[in-house]
Amino acid sequence: MKTTKQLISIALLYGAILLPQFSNAQKLIQKSVNVTITGTSPMHDWEMTGSTATFSGTAAGNVINNVTLTVPVKSLKAEKGKTMEKKAYNALKADKAPNVTFTATSLKMGKSNATGKLTIAGTSKNVSFPVSIVKKGSSYTIEGTETIKLSEFGMERPGFLGIKTGDAVTVKVNVTAE
Repeated sequence: MKTTKQLISIALLYGAILLPQFSNAQKLIQKSVNVTITGTSPMHDWEMTGSTATFSGTAAGNVINNVTLTVPVKSLKAEKGKTMEKKAYNALKADKAPNVTFTATSLKMGKSNATGKLTIAGTSKNVSFPVSIVKKGSSYTIEGTETIKLSEFGMERPGFLGIKTGDAVTVKVNVTAE
């Protein structure tokens, strides 16, 4: 009998602690997403940008859980024009892998590392990179920057007349979600 009372007390205590966390969970979707990819080549540096992406997650306390960011490859646009875009889409294998995705179990508020799965050109890798998450009212701003190598994702470096881009590119992501 004493054990049953203890178990009930423990269950009520856990319920009192955990229930508010579940009830205060806020489902997040993107209000805006900006992605910038920069790279180099012997001829000139280059940049591609996109703002058509989807973000989702659930904020609870100081954590955003079940994070998913999906960027349609063909939404990325090059400042150097259509020829650059076509070469980038080919390198990203856009016809077979139309999206770049990042998924994470959770992200912590403030400055931390985002650890999750990044899928580019159909190849998935576990990654970890620095992020900053700031909450203002019901809005969350998530910023992250990482340098990756195209070759790590099975991509061939785009080029023209034998001149190829560098293997390393820098990806910057800025998400505002509510």
